[in-house]
Amino acid sequence: MLYNFSTFTTRSDIHHCLRFAMTITVNTESSEGFRHSIQVDDHQLFTDLPQYAGGEGTAPEPHDYFDAALGACKALTLKLYAQKKNIPLTGVTVELKHDNSQEQQGKYALHVKLTLKGVLTDAQREELHRVADRCPIHKLMTTSEVSIETHLSEGAFSQ
Repeated sequence: MLYNFSTFTTRSDIHHCLRFAMTITVNTESSEGFRHSIQVDDHQLFTDLPQYAGGEGTAPEPHDYFDAALGACKALTLKLYAQKKNIPLTGVTVELKHDNSQEQQGKYALHVKLTLKGVLTDAQREELHRVADRCPIHKLMTTSEVSIETHLSEGAFSQ
């Protein structure tokens, strides 16, 4: 679905629009390997394990999508904000590096580098820097309590 966020007047308009129930479906591509298809509305993505972990390395692994979600959210949030505030931001590059060395201990670090494109004042650059840390995925990753319930399906296909 496409949204023209510039027509929304408040942040709650955007959040209301995005709070619909969506189903994402992940299916095994082959019983032999680890590649899976991911269906999100009309979009199809793929995931696989890297070769060193037994996969074929044909697609990003799930951790990559986790990291990419943050980068994409920051870029989209900055473009939307700049458009609404008439800030001459012409593009954004977000580079992420992760440190998963302590993931088993419950710590996962993401290091984000923002490149803002356009003729911007120092004040605009600083404002956009602050806004980037307020993107919905950043807040979800750092301040939300996330609950996950996993259920087994029933019936003929569950065997």
